[in-house]
Amino acid sequence: MHLVGITAHPTGAWTLQAARNMVMDLGDRVDTAKFLLRDRDSRFTTAFDAVFAAEGIRILRIPPQAPRANAICERMIGVLRQELLGRILIVNERHLRRVVTVYMSHFNAARPHRSLSQLAPVQVENRPPEPIGLARHQVRRRPILGGITSEYQCAA
Repeated sequence: MHLVGITAHPTGAWTLQAARNMVMDLGDRVDTAKFLLRDRDSRFTTAFDAVFAAEGIRILRIPPQAPRANAICERMIGVLRQELLGRILIVNERHLRRVVTVYMSHFNAARPHRSLSQLAPVQVENRPPEPIGLARHQVRRRPILGGITSEYQCAA
């Protein structure tokens, strides 16, 4: 999960800058991206596509009125709504940015994913942790976002 930006009124210029920021944020990992799947919104201009094409990323536009063609994005939006936005009252854009940033860190580094054999994306990229016997360890819970979700680790 990568947060490109938050705005109430996106424009073509805003999405172009968000694309540049994303490429810059990815740094060396931009080579791992093979394609960008996007919808046909007019805010995604030719200049937007050119930012990714310059990095060798192929642009794929989903067919009109076909949400199943964009299932990964639709699933991510559903996860954000179910696990985060449906449980917190967001008061302004700054609050939304902070909450989503904290959740994004949790999502990428600690939240188990069924499709990744219960590992977090960071664990898959690096190396899965060695299995341990929990009967011999004390587990500590660390609440995230005021206890909406939690992270667990062995106590020292």
